Order: sequence, then C-alpha cells, then structure tokens
Amino acid sequence: MNRLVLILGLLSFLPMRAMSQNVVKAGVEKDESSVFVPIAKYLQRGDAECLAAWFADNLQVNVMGTVSNCSRSQARQIIRNFFTNYTPRNFDIVYKSGTYPMEYAVGNLDSGGNIFTVTILVKTNDAGNYIEQLKIEKQ
Repeated sequence: MNRLVLILGLLSFLPMRAMSQNVVKAGVEKDESSVFVPIAKYLQRGDAECLAAWFADNLQVNVMGTVSNCSRSQARQIIRNFFTNYTPRNFDIVYKSGTYPMEYAVGNLDSGGNIFTVTILVKTNDAGNYIEQLKIEKQ
C-alpha cells in the first residue's frame, strides 16, 4: 500500500497528458469493456451502495483533503455522506491510463452547483477489480 501511495503522489505532480499515450477524452472514445464504465455509472447516479461493491477491503478515500485509510463499509459511509451533501447530476471520465494490474481514471463530477475532480485507482487481481483509492477534489 505504501508503494501505491508513493506512486500516486508522484503522478499528482505530472501533467495528465504526459503520463500516457493511452489517454481517453470523454466522448471521443468509449471502451464498453472498461472497468470504469460501471464505476462511472454509479458515480453519476450517486449510488454509494453499488459503488462500494467495487471497493477493496481496505482503501484510501480522500474527500476534499480529508484522507481516510478505511474499510469498505467506512468508505461506503464517507461516500454516502458526500452524495447526500453533493447530489451528482453528471459524471464524465476525462482521462484513463495505466496498465495491468493498476489503472486509473480521472473524471469530472457535476453536483449542480459544484464541480469535482474524481480520481479512481483500480487494482486487478485474481479475485477481480477493486478500487484501491478514491479521491474527490473540489474545482
């Protein structure tokens, strides 16, 4: 997990365009088999229960600067509270990158009066795909 935090910290200092040639702009290219398709759907609907099904057993959640290393159920509650305060109206993935077993996506979440940047890090293992880190920042 420490290696993951270090990698994500380094990635936050790089311009998104320089990180990969596998960058996908919203609306330009759709990969219906992408793990991010259902995740984006649940973010757009504000469905904390379905989104939490994608959470790793333990993950890092960062909501507007409040960082929590927490269990799946704690993360579900944090995201449920966020959705209660900021009801999503729309969510679009702006960038996707990474290679097996780690991929990430960055998207914009519109809550009607506020826009948030959402970064999702997904790790794939033999058991499936799991969100290891979820970061929500107000623009």
